[in-house]
Amino acid sequence: MSATGHAVRGSLWRDRGFRRFWAGQSVSQFGDRITELALPLIAVGALHASANQVAWLTALIWTPNLLAIVLGAWVDHHARKRRLMIVADLVRAAVLLTLPAAYLLGAVTLGHLYAVALLTGVAGVLFNTAYPPFFAHLVPRSSYIDANSKLSASRSASYVAGPAIGGALVQALTAPVAIVVDALTFLVSAVLIGRVSVDEPEAADDETEPSLLRRAREGLAFVVRHPVLRAGLGCAATVNFFTFVAGSGLIVLFASRNLALSAGAIGLAFGIGATGALLGAVIAPKVSRWLGVGRSIAVGAVMFPAPLAIAACAGGPLWLRAGALAAVEFISGIGVMLFDVNLNSLQASVIPDGMRSRVAGAFSTINYGMRPIGAIVGGLLATLIGLRATLLIAAVGGALSLLWLLPSPISRIRSLTPDDSTEEAQLVGSQG
Repeated sequence: MSATGHAVRGSLWRDRGFRRFWAGQSVSQFGDRITELALPLIAVGALHASANQVAWLTALIWTPNLLAIVLGAWVDHHARKRRLMIVADLVRAAVLLTLPAAYLLGAVTLGHLYAVALLTGVAGVLFNTAYPPFFAHLVPRSSYIDANSKLSASRSASYVAGPAIGGALVQALTAPVAIVVDALTFLVSAVLIGRVSVDEPEAADDETEPSLLRRAREGLAFVVRHPVLRAGLGCAATVNFFTFVAGSGLIVLFASRNLALSAGAIGLAFGIGATGALLGAVIAPKVSRWLGVGRSIAVGAVMFPAPLAIAACAGGPLWLRAGALAAVEFISGIGVMLFDVNLNSLQASVIPDGMRSRVAGAFSTINYGMRPIGAIVGGLLATLIGLRATLLIAAVGGALSLLWLLPSPISRIRSLTPDDSTEEAQLVGSQG
């Protein structure tokens, strides 16, 4: 039975389908942390890549998101979203396994690494655009926030323990062989998703079905016209732009040069930040019930970027400088989870079934497209006005993303339950 057709009583942990999906995603997230460490290490250690070549490796992973608007329109035309997710997992596993095979043959090249980054990125976009309709039919609307909280908690936990596990595996097995573990996690995810039973609506079978590009434009137009989605995208894109202005590279550089912190202190601060994200994911449902969905999104939109100002103003003895960086990471971690869990759940509740993948594609293209632009602007600003001023601009600019939410219906939404009488509930009906 479709999850949207009934409410689940009790905890989602009693739902076998959700447990299997959650387990697959959790295992895959831990595998991703291994590859995020192993790929650059192969480039630097085995191939002696330059900083610019490593930067291109990272960029190629994100580049396929620029095609998400078109891929999402293609995915929406296919009824079996679960099958597409399984294919995406299998493709990522197969592509990753080519690296240890080439390593054993002594044939690893930089071009091979670039191809792996690009192909796994494309498969990731395929998975992510098929994910929203699958999720909406797996989980009842009243449990969206709870489900996203559990999935986000696993992702946050992977950032806490994943780097240490990945580092140990790379050291024990070498980076190319450690990637086998990530490939296996995608196989586990594919098997578990394959065992999830969920009703999926049939795709339209009409000879007059619009072209792929027209469907992509329809997805973007739907986002722009919908007051909830438009405000959510504007807020998320603004936050992403300014947080990438002060991206992790600049934060590390600032902590090292301006705050004179050691690599160990910086690593500890980032570890503390990961625990903040884990805490934020766990408490997101309670905060949502207390403040309401809309206000929780607003609080997260400010809490995520604003703490950068703490780092920019840090000074004094070593413990105070290190504590300031740890506080920034911890508070930001809570903020991003309050923002993501509630906004993702709200979006799932207002998008009709026939539009979910193409809307997700349009959203990703714009939202993730802001990241490399923000990083480039951040580098220019740091060169022209210095790191401290750049962090302050990122903090203030990111916090101003709140201006997208205040005049929108989002600020008045309290819950996602079917009997919610907010203006959002009327918007769903008018837009669907």
